[in-house]
Amino acid sequence: MLEDHAKVVQFMSLAGEVTGRKKLQKMIFIAKKLDFSFQEKYKFHMYGPYSDELTVRIEELCNLGFLEEKMENKGSYSQYCYRATAKGEEFTSIIEEASLALQKTIILMNQQNSRFLELVATLLFFDNLTQKQRIEKVKTVKASLKLTDDELQNAFLFIDNLQQF
Repeated sequence: MLEDHAKVVQFMSLAGEVTGRKKLQKMIFIAKKLDFSFQEKYKFHMYGPYSDELTVRIEELCNLGFLEEKMENKGSYSQYCYRATAKGEEFTSIIEEASLALQKTIILMNQQNSRFLELVATLLFFDNLTQKQRIEKVKTVKASLKLTDDELQNAFLFIDNLQQF
């Protein structure tokens, strides 16, 4: 169990900082779908794949001082930023070092915005369908995003790129 906590801290350490709870949820889901060893269970939610387990784990890690959560007031909403603390980085010594593939994956994902990662995560959530079926499904469940064909194409290219690692 502690290894699963350490993997989340290691993920945050490699990312440097992740801005947004939704973005963090999507990044770890995508890493899991790419066969990196994250154990959190996900279900489909309003903003795509979501894990109650990850939410609790992050809260525990913040309470233990392994992660820092910083709230930024954006006027009409609050945005949360996460990063590993020195104490958290020390805690990750209980697991092996992250692979170069995971490091590259985290860097590429963290460069994207949460809307794009929501699209990518949703496409991966329905990976048991054909590409055409996935597009239809995503356009239905994510109708409010008003996705363009270019965005969908870019999301599939991004997934292909991540799978190369």
